[in-house]
Amino acid sequence: MKKTIKIDGMHCSHCLTRVSNALAALGLKANVTLPDGIAVVEGDNIPDDKVLRDTVEDLGFDVLEIK
Repeated sequence: MKKTIKIDGMHCSHCLTRVSNALAALGLKANVTLPDGIAVVEGDNIPDDKVLRDTVEDLGFDVLEIK
């Protein structure tokens, strides 16, 4: 299973690492791209969109879309 999260507010490699680590803590493989502001997550048990949104927004970023 795969989902794409559109994230606003990531500006540097530190931001990218924080998002990657937070999503990895959920047991997900995350490919985060800074220029596009996108995180593509993959895993067997992807949490629902609310959990993904809360995880990213708790870091201080805005989630624009999850699909």
